[in-house]
Amino acid sequence: MEYFVAIAIGTAFAVPVTVLAAALGQGRAIEKALEAIARQPEAAGNIRTTLIIGLALIESLVLYALVVVMVFLAPKMPSFQQILQFIGK
Repeated sequence: MEYFVAIAIGTAFAVPVTVLAAALGQGRAIEKALEAIARQPEAAGNIRTTLIIGLALIESLVLYALVVVMVFLAPKMPSFQQILQFIGK
């Protein structure tokens, strides 16, 4: 049953690290897009379109990471009865 603790800790670190990295990437992308629009306002439409596509790709990576964590960990998760036995009820 100790593996349940390892699974919980692994999940507790995997998803937030991915979300943090994606948030930093999105912030950086928005920052650079705003700088580019400030330098060339006439290209704002193209820059905005490219920015939205890039942000969507970054966000999809977070969703893929969540799916991978769930797929790898779901078969190893104990049943509710096993958890109750482990805590002594």
